[in-house]
Amino acid sequence: MPLGLLALAVGGFGIGLTEFVIMGLLPEVAAEFGVTEAVAGYLISGYALAVAVGAIGLTAAVIRLDRKTVLGSLMILFIAGNLVSALAPTYELLLAGRILAALCHGAFFGIGAVVAADMVAPSKRAGAIAMMFAGLTTANVLGVPFGTFLGQQYGWRSTFWAITAIGVVALVGILLLVPSTRRASGAHGAAAARISSTPPAEGDPVLLAGATPSGTPSLRTELAAFRNPQVWWSILVTVLGFGGMFGAFTYIAFTVTEVGGFATTSVPWLLVLFGVGLFVGNFLGGKAADRYLTTSLLVILAVLTVILAVFALTATSQVMTLVSLFLMGAFGFATVPGLQMRIMGHAQAAPTMASGANIAAFNVGNALGAWIGGLAIAAGLGFTSPLWAGAVLTLLAVVALGVATLQERRTAVTPAPAPLTTVPAA
Repeated sequence: MPLGLLALAVGGFGIGLTEFVIMGLLPEVAAEFGVTEAVAGYLISGYALAVAVGAIGLTAAVIRLDRKTVLGSLMILFIAGNLVSALAPTYELLLAGRILAALCHGAFFGIGAVVAADMVAPSKRAGAIAMMFAGLTTANVLGVPFGTFLGQQYGWRSTFWAITAIGVVALVGILLLVPSTRRASGAHGAAAARISSTPPAEGDPVLLAGATPSGTPSLRTELAAFRNPQVWWSILVTVLGFGGMFGAFTYIAFTVTEVGGFATTSVPWLLVLFGVGLFVGNFLGGKAADRYLTTSLLVILAVLTVILAVFALTATSQVMTLVSLFLMGAFGFATVPGLQMRIMGHAQAAPTMASGANIAAFNVGNALGAWIGGLAIAAGLGFTSPLWAGAVLTLLAVVALGVATLQERRTAVTPAPAPLTTVPAA
């Protein structure tokens, strides 16, 4: 395993911790600044919106720069945002710090996914992407409970100081271990322009490149990738599939306490179980995507639909709730490596902007799922209704992916194979 992947995973861990740990600290933050719970919630929704903006806007702005330099700069932005949060004397400055840190989120994972894929052999690229996202899943399993405990014991600011330190470690790792990726060498650059005219076998890996034939990334080339309908189909599948899972997860505390009968003090440990599922699903989903990209995505999304429906039907059983929580996390996050690989592959020789757009799509899906789940609860449909809403969204994702696959096969268009754009790490 290239050590550069570990550096990217540490960065992903810090970013994931920043995104999710605030959920457990909202009472302390609201009490200190004298704001309502709803206003404190803007620290979450504001972060998500900033992620979507940064995923597209920042990625477009840095498209021609060396990716290692960009990743390092994004970590500096991340460190600065969390430093502002740790020192914030007012709620407004805390929100500003959250937004500043969030701007790097989408661009880091979007660009980092391309860099991670380029650091390994073609047959291991989805696994490399999964390795980078393992930092995000580990943040849910270990980081969020620990960060919440730290904030409750020593004040919520201590958590942001800890995250700032993690950002410094990730920055040093990126500068020392991640290879530069601006230009492809001669043969590599020439090959980046090749487009396959026949679909790959189901077990064949989807390959990707990150440069123009001359080896220098171009914003025009990157934006041209969006002319491919399959890129938009990939974005739609991401919004629906991930929106279904996170829409259900957003209100899971209400589901397990009000329907399942769990004590409020049990919720953090139930979230740990969910996080373990995320970790397992991310790893196995990467393995599956490397071998059977389309089939694995179809199966995973279909099974996730069933899990959400079964969870809704059996939420009064604590045993079934435990099983469903784990499986929901596992199958929900097992989609991530494959969804990211699909869009980068169909972006042909310019995957960076498409990758960033897909990271934005994850967050749009989160917001969409939470909004629909909230509407269902407000309509008096009960605290299992977000699970049903999530099942409908994931079913629509299955349909969308099926239609996209049929269209792809009918037109015989496939992602363009290309060699690595960086020198693999030893």
